[in-house]
Amino acid sequence: MALTLEFRCGRHRLDATLTSSLILCNISSRGPRVPTGRDGVFPTPDGSPASQICFRTKRVRLGVGLSKIRVLLADDHTEMREYVRDLLSADCCEVVAAVGDGQAAVDAAMQLLPDVAVLDISMPVLNGIEAARRLQVVSPTVSIVFLTVDRDRDTCRAALETGALGYVLKPRLGTDLILAIKLANEKRRFVSPGCE
Repeated sequence: MALTLEFRCGRHRLDATLTSSLILCNISSRGPRVPTGRDGVFPTPDGSPASQICFRTKRVRLGVGLSKIRVLLADDHTEMREYVRDLLSADCCEVVAAVGDGQAAVDAAMQLLPDVAVLDISMPVLNGIEAARRLQVVSPTVSIVFLTVDRDRDTCRAALETGALGYVLKPRLGTDLILAIKLANEKRRFVSPGCE
């Protein structure tokens, strides 16, 4: 998917094509004067008044929805998993997988490389805290947000000590979860009120 934008300012025009890994800019000027670098427009080596600048990026993220946050969801309750999947999919997220236990979350993260993993704490096979520890080893770029009913301060502390960036209480998921995911994706922390 590519997005093409055009900006004009006086005699200068900037055409930018944005893809998931490349920003390609064509800068040109109308009129007889060839702009210099101080104008923000650079002549090509042959002296023509247009230049092409290429920027490589890991992933383009724009507020216009060019790229959604890729989320892995792990919760052992099917109804909760489906509710959260629908909530996230309707907003800023693409739910790349929804699984029912911690080991399945670790396996899915290694294959799908999500931006954020949303984990319940109480899950079979591997609980959320142990799954988070393993995720930090096998997929350290994944940001982790816990979604739980457990408001105990010691549990919250243990969860955050895994390197997780978010701790959201299920009764507050409607107000807190999307914010926590957005902040975690920016490597910033969020904890629901009353947990710390």
